[in-house]
Amino acid sequence: RIVASIEPFKRLCPAVRGHHERYDGRGYPDGLAGEGIPLLARVLGVADALDAMMSPRRYRPARSPVEIDKVLVAESGRQFDPEVVVAFAKVRALVY
Repeated sequence: RIVASIEPFKRLCPAVRGHHERYDGRGYPDGLAGEGIPLLARVLGVADALDAMMSPRRYRPARSPVEIDKVLVAESGRQFDPEVVVAFAKVRALVY
């Protein structure tokens, strides 16, 4: 609702809604799978997970780039769109 209330951001609503969907269909809120998840939501899902892993938490330190890459590869095709993971791998040096 917050994103929808800001006119320039309205077009991002499907991405925000779907960024917790999983490529294997076990996510939420709609249980979408694969290409049924909007592309921008699949990209945002990887970006959100990356940000979470890179950020230190009270209960754990930030993960290293090597650890993050292992998680992304392990979850490719399950949590994450494999094509989005491959695309991220091509620009990873810019992020890390």
